[in-house]
Amino acid sequence: MKERLKEDFLHHVWLFKQFKIRGLMTTEGRPLEIQASGFHNKDAGPDFTNAKVKIGNTVWFGNVEIHVRSSDWMRHQHQNNPAYNNVILHVVFDADVPIYRENGKAIPCLELRRLIPSYVLHQYNRLVSTSEKIPCQAQLEEVKEVVRKTWLERLLIERLENKMLRLERLFLQNNKDWEETFYQLLTRNFGMRVNAVPFELLAKSLPLKLLRKYRAQPFQLDALIFGQAGLLEGNFTDEYPQNLQAEYTFLATKYQLQALKGEIWKYSRLRPPNFPTIRLSQFSDLMGKSEHLFREIVECESLHQLKKILHAQASIYWQEHVAFDKPTKKGPSLLGVSTKYSFIINAVIPLLFLYGLRKGNSIYQDRALKWLEEIPPEQNTIIRHWKGLGFEAKSAAQTQALLQLKNEYCDKKRCVHCAIGSSILRKVKQLQLLTE
Repeated sequence: MKERLKEDFLHHVWLFKQFKIRGLMTTEGRPLEIQASGFHNKDAGPDFTNAKVKIGNTVWFGNVEIHVRSSDWMRHQHQNNPAYNNVILHVVFDADVPIYRENGKAIPCLELRRLIPSYVLHQYNRLVSTSEKIPCQAQLEEVKEVVRKTWLERLLIERLENKMLRLERLFLQNNKDWEETFYQLLTRNFGMRVNAVPFELLAKSLPLKLLRKYRAQPFQLDALIFGQAGLLEGNFTDEYPQNLQAEYTFLATKYQLQALKGEIWKYSRLRPPNFPTIRLSQFSDLMGKSEHLFREIVECESLHQLKKILHAQASIYWQEHVAFDKPTKKGPSLLGVSTKYSFIINAVIPLLFLYGLRKGNSIYQDRALKWLEEIPPEQNTIIRHWKGLGFEAKSAAQTQALLQLKNEYCDKKRCVHCAIGSSILRKVKQLQLLTE
């Protein structure tokens, strides 16, 4: 069993005292009483701080370090780190070797091997060894609704915080320019999952300040965007791409632009409304509507108003084509509502959250959360799977939380860090704890 154990499981066992706590003895045979487990330290240094234990007749205040094997102390080089000098108790599953302080005295050690009830070990092994998409899906009914609800609320904030960390790096790279940062973020989202990278490369190769110069000139804007995307190479039959090609050649020479390779764009398994050509035309239309798009969004107070700001429509040519020189039946040219919601969820809300944090004004975070509550739940395979397990999301706020739960906890088997998994692990009868 110990080969499958992870240290974070032992952290959970120590924190919630999921082991027999009566008649404890150190490995040296001295009576041990745990009076306070301490505070879980998730930063550098000992695992638990400000613990209180009684060993023999002496009460000790200090830190507790936890390992699967006591020899991990040396493997982690703690003997060379002064931060571990005040460890008062070494808690391990397997005390394979004694550990000594610099003065030669042994560090008191508690071995958990025979103290953790078999039920707890079984539950843990059941969670981390399952092949199910959701490790605890067979036990979800055991979890109280209040635990689920509270945990999902926390996961939503965690997801937004994770996104903000990535966005802050982009913001700093752009010399704290909110408009440029939003431009790059929004452009990437125009590519959805399949063409996100090509769209991101497009934004980085075509600065926002250049697009602003031609904001009132739709044809030149189209030429810049399609040309820079690498889609104006070759010979064309239609007059529209021929004219775009000539215009881009002029603009590329004037501004020393280097076009991307047209081969990077993907079309397979995409419905025509999601073809990069259609998305690029819609993108061009949106870029021509406002010189300060993010400023308009910051000033926006309702979701309805925000959707109007994101209104975009492909040009007339793309209403009858899906590629240059390839006519087709008239298709949808408007940016769909579901796509707008995707932009709002993945671009607008995370950056608005960061904006509010940096400006010290919680009104923007509150507004972002309110919009997430108003947006209908997202539809994808992960959300459908959760629905089958009884988690029926009512809004995008809940689907974002469920995505965070699946991607960051279930997929990584971080059950002991999950309030739901932890709740299942803690369902041990007191009788078993006292008698096993």
